[in-house]
Amino acid sequence: MKKNILNTALLFVLILMISSCSSKKDGPHQQGITIENPEFRLVIGTNGKAISLKHKPSGQECLEQGVDLPVFSLTQSRPYNNELQLAYPAKSKTFAADSVYRSGDDLIVRFELIHILAVISLKITDDYIGFSLKKFDYEAPPFGKHWELNTPVDEFTLLQLPVRDRDNFGEWLNVVWDKDVAVNVLGTDPYAKIDNVKCKGYHLLTAEAVSEVKTLGVGAALIATKTNMLLNRIDQVEKDYNLPGGVKSRRNEAYKYSYLEVSDINPQNVDEYIAFARKGGFHAIEISWMSFAETLGHFPWRPEYPNGMSDLQEVVGKIKQAGIIPGFHIHYNKVQKTDLYVSPVPDHRLNLSRMFTLASPLDQKSTTITVEETPEGCTLNEGRRILKLGNELIEYANYTTSRPYQFTGCMRGTLNSHPSAYGLGYKFGLLDVDTWPIFIRFDQKTSIQQEMAERIGKIYREAGFEFVYFDGAEDIPIPYWFNTSKAQLEVYNCLEPKPLFAEGACKSHFSWHILTRGNAFDVFKPEVIKEATREHPVAEALLVAKDFTSINFGWIDYLVPGKTTIGMQPDMFEYVCSRAAAWNCPIALRGNEQNLKAHPRTNDNLEVIRRWEEARIHNFFTEKQKEELKNLKQEYILLTDESGNFELQPYEQLVNIAGSSTEIRAFIFNRKGKIWVVYWHTNGEGHLVFKANPEQVQLFREPGQPLPVEHEKNRITVPAGDRLYLEFGLPKSEVIQTLKEAKLLD
Repeated sequence: MKKNILNTALLFVLILMISSCSSKKDGPHQQGITIENPEFRLVIGTNGKAISLKHKPSGQECLEQGVDLPVFSLTQSRPYNNELQLAYPAKSKTFAADSVYRSGDDLIVRFELIHILAVISLKITDDYIGFSLKKFDYEAPPFGKHWELNTPVDEFTLLQLPVRDRDNFGEWLNVVWDKDVAVNVLGTDPYAKIDNVKCKGYHLLTAEAVSEVKTLGVGAALIATKTNMLLNRIDQVEKDYNLPGGVKSRRNEAYKYSYLEVSDINPQNVDEYIAFARKGGFHAIEISWMSFAETLGHFPWRPEYPNGMSDLQEVVGKIKQAGIIPGFHIHYNKVQKTDLYVSPVPDHRLNLSRMFTLASPLDQKSTTITVEETPEGCTLNEGRRILKLGNELIEYANYTTSRPYQFTGCMRGTLNSHPSAYGLGYKFGLLDVDTWPIFIRFDQKTSIQQEMAERIGKIYREAGFEFVYFDGAEDIPIPYWFNTSKAQLEVYNCLEPKPLFAEGACKSHFSWHILTRGNAFDVFKPEVIKEATREHPVAEALLVAKDFTSINFGWIDYLVPGKTTIGMQPDMFEYVCSRAAAWNCPIALRGNEQNLKAHPRTNDNLEVIRRWEEARIHNFFTEKQKEELKNLKQEYILLTDESGNFELQPYEQLVNIAGSSTEIRAFIFNRKGKIWVVYWHTNGEGHLVFKANPEQVQLFREPGQPLPVEHEKNRITVPAGDRLYLEFGLPKSEVIQTLKEAKLLD
């Protein structure tokens, strides 16, 4: 009898314990937690799973149903709790939310297996709902030790939603959308790691806080809205969280403008550059820091700027007086080897990509460095093999990959640094030399980036620049998702007035607010520029358009015809500009005074750019024409007709004309029932001679601007130099044969 009573008592105690644990986990009893604003309703189950995200005006369900994933979770690099580390292997482990309840404007989240509570604050507005990690609390486990309670959280998933696929997904902005509805998970600060996973039928949109960057206070916004209202909603997020004005920039008239980029402008040639810009219809000129500074970092003035800032102000002032917007092309997250940041005393805040420990003392003259760690994987690229020991830089030739580990063939005191002696156990690093090995990258955890940002901001402000290009944006250490925009943001915050628009060489999610136009590609040779345009800018424009953003279809390098290249020709500019127009995008021309003067077809090339620029900015092209321009196999020419109005015509290149001459380029098209040919000499002047009835041939500088045709019987001679037009009263096949048999004379 006593035994039965004891068993019953133990069972009762056990039931109470289970009930107590269950009660702790479940929190207040709720079937589902509804979080809503006037546009959408999010329902999260008390088990931590997403139930529904409904866009109210349309009644559309935005979540993929039946996906068994938690809205919240936390990750540890290995289980830290003593009992858990005994049960599970030493690898990253994620603990899913298993209960959620709401307390006012806070969500209280518990997780499977682990005794950590997350408190997430809600910010509910008419435009979005904000989620922010407020704090972590710790619950005492039923069994365990007090010192095991405060185990760290390495990553925290603040929001994770299986958003049903629609016609478009913008990876940069992290938005799923079609013509009706858009769903966006957007970081509200630079510390949120915004990402996605492509799954069958949906994208898993995520927002995370990562401990190596920041956890508490990290936030994200959820938007579900009519697609045509998305930018309005993001604009409000930017205003409420004091973010860079990405929406405002994209709506600025200057956002449409192409620019002429120059790297050798100075007070002596600024007027010539302005004249070239006007011929090309450019509303903006971008000035590289290389124009006025000897080195990147401290920006000492070049000899062409003897009066320093006053000379730069003169250059920028003249550009503004011409009605052209001045911009600043900068590298900002690294310095040149020849700058004071590196030589003769290297700054302690330069980035070290690997760390090593001296395994034996090193005197001032030794050319072999013995280390504890293997150097395997260290760069062997020329110009990048540099070690930093205190204030000394040492260039190594090679290294061993078995003990004793050694850097060999060392040149001491490189870049004018001073050789020193170092004791056993001295810690040092591999200098993070850029892939363009004239530069050294910054340690983004130090103050050097802010220092550089303030110096750039002072130049930008005092000179009067109005837009900016963040070049070399990829030249930062990991984590890339954070440091890419972190470095940009520090510079952006120092720029006054804020840039009308900005571009950059690399982007992360938060960069959407800063880099308001997609990056320009590095230059392509004239011989491949059409193919390269199809392969790269067009492909990127298609992607970035899904992020409600345009790209730059440059850079276009202005090469002069010579022994190794045909140089940039009018049809090449027609091709690039026409594809840019298809996507409402600008271009950038990298010009220099010498090449612009030397190229015999500069006037024609700039006129092509001017026409496309003016037509695009003033919305000449219909939506139907833009769709036609997306046909990458069909080339187009933009004419001015007899009344001076723009006229879009498809055309095709004539090959093997004038005895297969490489010095004549010609394209054929139909116009008003006649066959037209536009032609020019690629690198000089001459005459084109062919046989035809003079009554069936007319020559024009432009449609409606006839020129006399020199002829003797059926032998016709026309000038071959600048771009001209021939109109034929002949069938297309006869025109082609006639020009194939033509001769090019000096």
